Amino acid sequence: MQGRTHCFLFSVFILGFNFPESRLVKSALQSFYGVGPQHSKRLMAKLYIHDTAKIGTLADKQVLDLTAELSNMTIENDLRRKLQDNIKRLRDMGAYRGRRHAMQMPVRGQRTRTQTATANKLNKVERFG
Repeated sequence: MQGRTHCFLFSVFILGFNFPESRLVKSALQSFYGVGPQHSKRLMAKLYIHDTAKIGTLADKQVLDLTAELSNMTIENDLRRKLQDNIKRLRDMGAYRGRRHAMQMPVRGQRTRTQTATANKLNKVERFG
């Protein structure tokens, strides 16, 4: 490790997660469950943050505004719980989609004669009662 200087990277704390200063704001936002490319782009435009901005270059007020915006959104555990509740509601009603979820079968009309491996994987994910 010749010629390399050791520097300490500071991290920025946003909504319970630590992000290194060198990380792009866009990718940091997308690391939250429920925030994809479109949501992150909209959030950044709303707060006047450049597309290639890094977490370390944000002012404290921008970080606080970002945290406030994210706390108003349904993300992470709230969104997962909402998804589980919706599937549970479908199962309790006895709807076709609920029965398909319960049987770990494709829900949206895909073929079942072959190629059901993906549906089996997806329908096993903590969607039961």
